[in-house]
Amino acid sequence: MEQKKRYELIDGIRGLAMVNMVIFHFLYDVFIIYGRDPGWYGRTGSHLWQQGICWTFILVSGFSWRFGKKNSIRRGIFLNLCGLVITVVTGLAVPGQAAIFGILNFLGCAILLMALLDRWADRIPPAAGLVGSMLCFFLLRHINTGTLGIGALSVSIPRIGRYPSPLAAVLPTVLGFPDLAFSSSDYFSLLPWFFLFAAGYFLYPLLMRSGRIREILSVRIPLLSAWGKYSIWVYLAHQPLCMGICMLLMGGF
Repeated sequence: MEQKKRYELIDGIRGLAMVNMVIFHFLYDVFIIYGRDPGWYGRTGSHLWQQGICWTFILVSGFSWRFGKKNSIRRGIFLNLCGLVITVVTGLAVPGQAAIFGILNFLGCAILLMALLDRWADRIPPAAGLVGSMLCFFLLRHINTGTLGIGALSVSIPRIGRYPSPLAAVLPTVLGFPDLAFSSSDYFSLLPWFFLFAAGYFLYPLLMRSGRIREILSVRIPLLSAWGKYSIWVYLAHQPLCMGICMLLMGGF
């Protein structure tokens, strides 16, 4: 019965992340795609802002996985199909900025993978699962660029120069081992990001034990909670809208 209740604060947090994402992507279009400030994306503030947005989405998605447990296969497939549409559209519209295995494909695969692992993951004590997931996440944080470990304990691992064919590159790229020629404007591989998703999964039983926390999670944030319920549709619509505004204001590419 508890899982049928709508926790409006979760929608509100997701909605706030959506607002930040729309603003961030609009500025990305202006500064990077239209070249108004090519160094903007590489700045510390821009990086922290972008990471805050994606961390929020992934943690909230992991936390919310149990709400839609019965429909996880359907949701996972749907998000992957939406992600493939984004890849095709960005590849055609802005070839140099194609989004290959972006956030929607990651979330779709993470949802499907958790559906396979749930019966075993649910037996792990939540606190141990949360700590272990975050530790694995930070250990693998820079695995895409060939680094394993944290800080001074990091080690370099060999990277592939180029896979023999695009088909051979699919699985390692999805896992987190792209070749040196790989480029994507929005890339979230299963390693390390699935462990952040899993941290949200384990955070759920820790927080939901408290009736007071459940009351807090039921608080509705005007506008943001409503917007957060339709995050997938906002995500699919916002980038064409941002690009349309840019074209009206600044002309073609």
